[in-house]
Amino acid sequence: MNKRLGTTNIKILVAVFVAIAIAVIALIRLDTTGKKGSGLGKEFTYDLKNLGKIDPNLILYKGSVRAISTGFTNSRAIALDSKGIIYIAGDKVIRKFAEAGNLLGETHVADMPMCLTIANDDKMYIGFKDHVEVYDGQGKPLATWENLGNDAVLTSIAVSNNDVFVADAGNRIVYRFNTTGKLINRIGGKDKDKNIPGFFVPSPHFDLAVGHDGLLRVANPGNHRIEAYTSEGDLEFSWGKFSNVNINSFCGCCNPVNFAILADESFVTCEKGLIRVKIYDRDGSFAGVVAGSKQLTGKAGRICNIPAECQSRAFDVAVDAHDRIFVLDTTKNIVRIFTKIKEE
Repeated sequence: MNKRLGTTNIKILVAVFVAIAIAVIALIRLDTTGKKGSGLGKEFTYDLKNLGKIDPNLILYKGSVRAISTGFTNSRAIALDSKGIIYIAGDKVIRKFAEAGNLLGETHVADMPMCLTIANDDKMYIGFKDHVEVYDGQGKPLATWENLGNDAVLTSIAVSNNDVFVADAGNRIVYRFNTTGKLINRIGGKDKDKNIPGFFVPSPHFDLAVGHDGLLRVANPGNHRIEAYTSEGDLEFSWGKFSNVNINSFCGCCNPVNFAILADESFVTCEKGLIRVKIYDRDGSFAGVVAGSKQLTGKAGRICNIPAECQSRAFDVAVDAHDRIFVLDTTKNIVRIFTKIKEE
């Protein structure tokens, strides 16, 4: 009996020594500096320095020689009216600029404007953090709509006929109002029966626009796609995919952050982090690039895998009747105008 017990103890000691030896070897081989790499094959690695580089053959637009200086310290949003006048929101004021860059007028408001749109009758619909205000073309206040609550963070607004669509990043929902401010319905809430996944909005960038086909397009940035809804809230289709490597996809934690729609129903998208303005056709197929990080910022940019890695404000985009693209640089507080390069 004692002999068996002694044999068992020896086996236990041997097992303990083997385990210790394995642990020591593992510690010796452990790469605490990262110099040895991930250990994955080449197919799993990519060069972060090269991600900001754009193939010149993909660039479809050229920038204006002179940017428009807005005079803002904190610019937030850009919109154009039917006459091509440029509206910039920020610093508790809405400023109007001509294409040449001269200031045409300004409307002071009580708080920081987060978003705006200009209706065909020249009324300004301005989104603040938790409510919408309406002004006439001369800057006279006309209406203040209901407060949408403490959690509301309004980030985009669009007018189509008698509908006003408002994106709320805080509550992850789109509101449909009529032009008098009456709430008609909500769009985009998670609904399994209607196959609506709900909006994933990790940061306060949540854009929308009404397409020429009458469907509402909404960016679902956490899911890296743009979704199409009817005004009643039915999800018709979506497009977009994620990749930190391929330029034809959306990168980072939450892109696209802003977009606009051209006359041929193509999309102009804007990404944050690795700042890029790109073109997708009406079906969501990648068509080319307006400008990349180096053209827009002079830097290669970086990919933000979580919102905390990108604290700077996202760039905004708008288009005019001639399909020129207006990019609001919210860091330098300037507007760059891009025109399509003529095909030879």
